[in-house]
Amino acid sequence: MSLLALMLAASTATAPATLRVDLQHSGTTEREAWALERVVVEPLPWPGNPSKPFDDSNRGINRFDIVDAATGTLLYSRGYSTVFGEWRTTDEAATLARSFQESLRFPMPAAPVELRVFGRDANNAFVQQWSAKIDPNALDVERANWPAPAEPLRVHYSGDPSTKVDLLILGEGYSKEELPKFEAQARRMAEHLFTVSPFKERANDFNVWALTVPVPVSGVSRPSTGVHRAGAVGLRYDIFGSERYALTLDNRRFRDLAQYAPYEFVEILFNGQTYGGGGIFGQFSTAAADNDWIDYLFVHEFGHHFAGLADEYYTSPSVYAPASGQKVEPWEPNVTALHDPAALKWKSRATPGVALPTPWPKAEFETFERDIQARRAKLRADKRPEAEMTALFKEEMGLEMALFDRSPVRNAVGAFEGANYEATGYYRPQLQCLMFDRSGAFCQVCSDAIEGIIDLYSR
Repeated sequence: MSLLALMLAASTATAPATLRVDLQHSGTTEREAWALERVVVEPLPWPGNPSKPFDDSNRGINRFDIVDAATGTLLYSRGYSTVFGEWRTTDEAATLARSFQESLRFPMPAAPVELRVFGRDANNAFVQQWSAKIDPNALDVERANWPAPAEPLRVHYSGDPSTKVDLLILGEGYSKEELPKFEAQARRMAEHLFTVSPFKERANDFNVWALTVPVPVSGVSRPSTGVHRAGAVGLRYDIFGSERYALTLDNRRFRDLAQYAPYEFVEILFNGQTYGGGGIFGQFSTAAADNDWIDYLFVHEFGHHFAGLADEYYTSPSVYAPASGQKVEPWEPNVTALHDPAALKWKSRATPGVALPTPWPKAEFETFERDIQARRAKLRADKRPEAEMTALFKEEMGLEMALFDRSPVRNAVGAFEGANYEATGYYRPQLQCLMFDRSGAFCQVCSDAIEGIIDLYSR
């Protein structure tokens, strides 16, 4: 009997099915709209924790509520972010309307429900923006599934999916001959994840699965270099014009493969050497498996997807337009606009006596970063070997460590200006963190934020 059949047979009589609502999310910088695409009953039972249906983390650009249509009782809620939410902050969104696919998954309700979608207002508070009635017994609910295209691999197993965080590592760009390579890389990345705190201390709260299907030609698309490949989930580099940003925009294809393994979180491990990846809270993350920085990429991008952590760096080029006017306090747990230092977001973690804002060798850092980023851009423009980019990043890390090691606030928790892609107006908790550079460890504030999500999905 296959692993899939065993999981189905082992599900309890009370375990609900998994209902997935596929949407189209469209608009521009100034407007957005949603449309129902389809409702699907997935082949596996709901993997979530039945004792924790409500999300009180206040994370994500959006939130969805599932409400009993007859009584108005809240049944389920989750915060999340979207590809559309990222795209609408790009310059293109000011002049062009686009549509992106996305999915919302929840335990099968017993009766009709109302799906309510919330977005952030100008003050980053959630307000309802769209709703739709979902009848689980409607004739147009898709209930038939293709046979599983591949057997999910059990990489790290701690127990019943309903009481664990279930992470699925999806493979992209692996030919039939490279399937053993994918399995080995997936197992190594899971092992590495559990060497990084706080995942290390909470490894027993996770299950990790791996799944892929072979592609005709090894590798993934990188349009900026003329490389185009048919993919298992449609991932490519050059998203939004950024050479290192790698995502899939084909949500349906990605979900139709992922549904054959238990999951709440997905990281797409893709068969590529060029530095790159991406991560969207509550959707998925990606990382280039053959890059020399894969350990960092896998965990950093998972930090975005899993815990809604913001990027704390600000000297690397970004596709996103900077905030205009007064900066609103971000919803992300690890960055702040510091409008009121006395009410610092992570006040309980702040080092006693540390100044807010916290002085640090910012000018020196920015001086050598300008040189690093100029050389980085030239390496890409000249299509130099990836080994030269690796050497540049190692040089960058050496300069950072030498500068920070002599700082009196080396290990302090405070408010360090420079974060969220901007040099001024946003602040990060510590000098270094996996969300700031490639130093390999999360700061205390990010660690707390990660543990909060682990607690939401496990018991």
